[in-house]
Amino acid sequence: MKKQITRISILQSSKITTALYALIGLIYTLIGILMLAFGGEETAMKVIAIIYILGPVWMAILGFIFFAIFAAIYNFLAKGLGGVEFEVTDVES
Repeated sequence: MKKQITRISILQSSKITTALYALIGLIYTLIGILMLAFGGEETAMKVIAIIYILGPVWMAILGFIFFAIFAAIYNFLAKGLGGVEFEVTDVES
């Protein structure tokens, strides 16, 4: 049976995307913290570590904004062109 995605919820899907970016960003934050703790006294190393720590915040914010833009464009185009189609099959548990 074919199904079609005709609309994407802009706010809800952007919140989910932001949460995923934030979770992925935790890895970078941990790397940045380790770099600050064990990286020595070099200024360049400290700057890179701070970027690793603050980068995930920017990644989450920009992920929210750009996915909201993507969802709005998708919703606009899906009205005229139709949405993404996929097939589903019922299975027994």
